[in-house]
Amino acid sequence: MDRISALRNVEDALAAFEDGEVDLAGLEREVRGTLRTYATEFEGELSAYRAVSEADASVDGTVVLAGSRQGARERVRELVDRPGSFAVERFDGA
Repeated sequence: MDRISALRNVEDALAAFEDGEVDLAGLEREVRGTLRTYATEFEGELSAYRAVSEADASVDGTVVLAGSRQGARERVRELVDRPGSFAVERFDGA
C-alpha cells in the first residue's frame, strides 16, 4: 500500500464516521489496520521491526521502520526515553 492509498483509506474511514456509518471503535480499527498495512508493506529498503520488553512497557510494542535489526534498536532508543533492556523482531502486522 502506498502513501496515497493509505491516506485515502483513512479519509474514507473518517467520512464513514462523520456520516454515522461506523462508531469510534470501528474508526479506530480501520485506521489502525490501514497504518499497519502501510508500515508492513512499506516499499523500499526498510522493514518494520517491533520492540519486545517484558520489563519496560514504554518500549514493548513500539514499531519502527529500519534497514536492519541494529538500525531498529537504534531507532527505538531515539524514540523512547531510557528504554532499558529490549529485543527487536521483524513485524508483519499480525
